[in-house]
Amino acid sequence: MNAAQLLQEILVRTGLTQEQLARRLDVPVRTLNAWVHQHMSPRAKNLANIQLLHQEMIGQDTIDEAKRLATERAAQASRMTIRTLLANQELLDILTLHLTYHTNTIEGSTMTLADVAEVLNDDNRVLANKTAREQIEARNHRTALYFLLDALHKEGAHFTWSEELILQTHVRLMNTLVSDAGLYRRHGVRIMGSRVTTVNHLRITEAMSECIDEMNKSPKTESIEWLARTHATFEKIHPFSDGNGRTGRLLLFVQALQLGLVPPLVAKERKRAYYTYLERAQVRGELEALRLFIAESILFSKGLVT
Repeated sequence: MNAAQLLQEILVRTGLTQEQLARRLDVPVRTLNAWVHQHMSPRAKNLANIQLLHQEMIGQDTIDEAKRLATERAAQASRMTIRTLLANQELLDILTLHLTYHTNTIEGSTMTLADVAEVLNDDNRVLANKTAREQIEARNHRTALYFLLDALHKEGAHFTWSEELILQTHVRLMNTLVSDAGLYRRHGVRIMGSRVTTVNHLRITEAMSECIDEMNKSPKTESIEWLARTHATFEKIHPFSDGNGRTGRLLLFVQALQLGLVPPLVAKERKRAYYTYLERAQVRGELEALRLFIAESILFSKGLVT
């Protein structure tokens, strides 16, 4: 693809405005507009930046193994414990706000970061220009996150994942939003735009039991591989009628803290790459791209708090 095609795909698939994309590329909006409409071509350095941004946001077919290993080493050196997180209210507030904003935006919320901050900072606040559902989603997400963090903190080294813990997380996440919160789906489901075949609803209990067993095998090495593998497995099961993505990313967040790592935060701008790499892991069994993505997501979180 040429520069204009790369830029157009970024704009369409990420939902970025030309102003936002121009800021990411550190160029004037009029220059970006000229590139998009092929009135002029970017210089070599700018073209390289466009190609890198396209790979970051949309995904790439091949992964540089040296880059993956280096990024994983950097991620594994990024440390955070549940005790550190809960002892620092500012740190907790930053990660709660950004995780809530990005994860709900991935699922279609139109709330801005400032909107989410308003809703989370005042439980009685009602935003007239946003739907009631979106505001409930934000508050529910915080409640579900704090429920999991509290469980990890209370149990410490004895913390284990269980079916009940995951079901209770979903209850809090989807409270008043769906009628079957905290219950496995009882019907077939397809992931829109994906080639992934989800688990038959009659096998969900069995599949979740196997997934939880894997989640309780916390690794001493290859921690990023474990995070990628268990996350891909959970999302392929797709155990609930709604809220699977948000639940899975909450589990991933807490799994990383369980290992003493800075928890990964999937940025909304990278939604397309995230789905591409997740599908690759689920359909082909290839984890390398998802491993790199999770490592990069850990470093993204680290950048928010340092």
